[in-house]
Amino acid sequence: MLETHLRKRLEHQEILLMTHIVLGYPSFEDCYRIVEAMVAGGVDLMELQIPFSEPIADGPVILMANQQALAAGATVARCLEFADRVCREFPIPFLFMSYYNILFKFGVDAFAAAMADRGVRGAIVPDLPPEEGADYLAAMDRRELAPIFIYSPNTRPERLARIATVARGFVYCVARKGVTGADTRFSAHLEDYLRRCRAATALPLAVGFGVKDRSDVEFLTGKGDIAVIGTQTIRIIETQGIGAVTPFIRGLRP
Repeated sequence: MLETHLRKRLEHQEILLMTHIVLGYPSFEDCYRIVEAMVAGGVDLMELQIPFSEPIADGPVILMANQQALAAGATVARCLEFADRVCREFPIPFLFMSYYNILFKFGVDAFAAAMADRGVRGAIVPDLPPEEGADYLAAMDRRELAPIFIYSPNTRPERLARIATVARGFVYCVARKGVTGADTRFSAHLEDYLRRCRAATALPLAVGFGVKDRSDVEFLTGKGDIAVIGTQTIRIIETQGIGAVTPFIRGLRP
């Protein structure tokens, strides 16, 4: 199970690194090279985003990547094929991230089965609340896959507790209100929020939205369990090329 794997990793590292790529951006061939570079840099797990036309939780950088991947012909079938390859070839857990329409159109149970068949360990579906996810939760549970749910700074204590009852693997704590990619203030306010998250669940905490550099990861060490780097890697690739990914990832470690 994903949680067990993460806890074993945390016995040897104070904080884990999770990265995020948009499948098909810049191309599937480049995505493979990016995965290879990230694994060489020491990432502990990775989100594979299935591109969607209306990625409402994502900021302009990841939105652009979604649009370009779709324009280039990315499909769910091609994303599943890519996941099958990287799950076989690389020794880290991979998760899918996408929006519920993808699962709904594919068939929720069929999608969970396709994940399990390819070795994907869980999924982040940010627009699916647990109250409307009974079929999804059952399908994931049957296959011992992790449904990753989200905490936000304005989530009330009773809601934190409710989400904790259905989450598996880890909980994704968004560091601020809004979408991905914007600046986040790594401050006492964020520390207080993460303390509330920690009190609500025994699962590991992943923290994303605005994590850009080593100082951000250092701030999160001891407060969260997983630092999530998404938009910044796309910026690195855009400005410096795929060759810069491995040293960037290595440089994030405290």
